[in-house]
Amino acid sequence: MAKTGSGHKILSDNRKARYLYEILDTYEAGIELRGTEVKSIREGRANLRDGYVLIRNEEAVLLNVHISPHKTTGNYFNHDPLRTRRLLLHKEEIRKLIGKVEQKGLTLIPLKLYLKSGWVKVAVGLGRGKKLHDKREDIKRRDDQRQIQRAMKNF
Repeated sequence: MAKTGSGHKILSDNRKARYLYEILDTYEAGIELRGTEVKSIREGRANLRDGYVLIRNEEAVLLNVHISPHKTTGNYFNHDPLRTRRLLLHKEEIRKLIGKVEQKGLTLIPLKLYLKSGWVKVAVGLGRGKKLHDKREDIKRRDDQRQIQRAMKNF
């Protein structure tokens, strides 16, 4: 749970998404949550790794994101860990996303889950899947950068 310079506290990060997808654009969205979900997210017990976003009936929906049940509350008040959660976006943003996802074949991926002035927000990325050779290029570029940094450290 790192704190960034802009006052956001990152609660969960989907690092694998940047490896699997080329992120073209990002959007900030709120989430419709229940009370125990907020408590669990604040404890850092959320997993975005397998999550994705679909647009159904002109609403953005977050699917397959695991938010663990809260430990100290009873089972009656707890939630289903993998339930679908509605994302809070403006209608204009949803219309733009519908056009881009349907026409260009892009995907919506949750990138980060963070706190912004007390509210839980999700950074949603509009991405295109990377091919195997693109992933290899990224790995090669990262290794080259590490070697350059090591060489610069010695001088």
